[in-house]
Amino acid sequence: MSARNTIAAAELRAEFAAALCEGRSNEWLTAFADVPRERFIPVFHRQDERGQWNEVSAADPGYLEAVYSDTALTTQLDEHGVPTSSSSAPQLMLTMLDALDAQVDDTVYELGTGTGYNAALLASRLGNDNVVTVDVDPDLVVLARKRLAQSRLHPLVFAGDGTEGYPARAPYDRIIATAGLRCIPPPLLSQVREHAVIVAPIGFGVARVVVSDNGEAAGRFLSTPAFFMPRRTSEVQPDFAGLAVRPVEKTAVPARDVLDRLKFPLSLALPGYRSCSWRDDQGDLTGVGLWTDDGSTATAHVGGKVRQIGARRLWDMVEELASVFPESAPDREDFGLTITPDGQHAWYRAPDGPVWALL
Repeated sequence: MSARNTIAAAELRAEFAAALCEGRSNEWLTAFADVPRERFIPVFHRQDERGQWNEVSAADPGYLEAVYSDTALTTQLDEHGVPTSSSSAPQLMLTMLDALDAQVDDTVYELGTGTGYNAALLASRLGNDNVVTVDVDPDLVVLARKRLAQSRLHPLVFAGDGTEGYPARAPYDRIIATAGLRCIPPPLLSQVREHAVIVAPIGFGVARVVVSDNGEAAGRFLSTPAFFMPRRTSEVQPDFAGLAVRPVEKTAVPARDVLDRLKFPLSLALPGYRSCSWRDDQGDLTGVGLWTDDGSTATAHVGGKVRQIGARRLWDMVEELASVFPESAPDREDFGLTITPDGQHAWYRAPDGPVWALL
């Protein structure tokens, strides 16, 4: 990057950090102002109106402005053009870091290194020796380690299954995940101190729990919507072919509810579910599909026709949720999470209210 662009980036970064913190004093302001996001996102991918991905780099107009906007940027695509890694929207990152409530000298374990930018923010404020970060993709780890070193930051970065933790540096005061999870990974619960805070994306929300002295944990979801790249696992395909011979059922629940009103509670009731939608030539929704890792599959047409197949009747769960939330989308902060040795359960409004097992 030229000297002129370096100066422009520094000016944009200062404005960016102040805007994120909305002019208020914030413990993370200095880190956002000091860490150059462009170093961790030298290239990103942007979709055009045809759905095609185009590469954007420092040589392209608007690159720096995009880097220093409150926007999630796709940083990696697989061989099929499907996004596999991204840099989260900075405001969401700040919200999660605030919820983490890490203090100087606290030790932090991060699940999901990605570009390394979040690890850089952590190490910048808390110190290199207090940050451990892991990613399942060895190539991403190599790049992140290089970019961190260029920023004179040297947290412990390694490749592996982040859900297993890193016992050699345990116990941790804080754990943060930047990959979508179905529950809090049990091995991590044994690698934290009493009263440790864990902040992790679960479903389409972010949970914040505090570990108690008996190894249990409890907390609530943040009000902020969130979608993170799911942790990489083998993916089961939907059985749409099998649905063709299943009888047609009727539903009064609009198919669109799966995509908006019921999207968050459905992500707790059916951990790890996947969905798709179909639209006509005018772009109007015609139907939705749902499937889970056990092969269960369901489709719903906007006209009210439903087909289901598999061990679980997925649309039955949609109808159950519609009866619990009959009018509008529920607020995320009304949901909580309780963790015991017997399992993990999400609940609505109170632990003895509507409950869904995550593990």
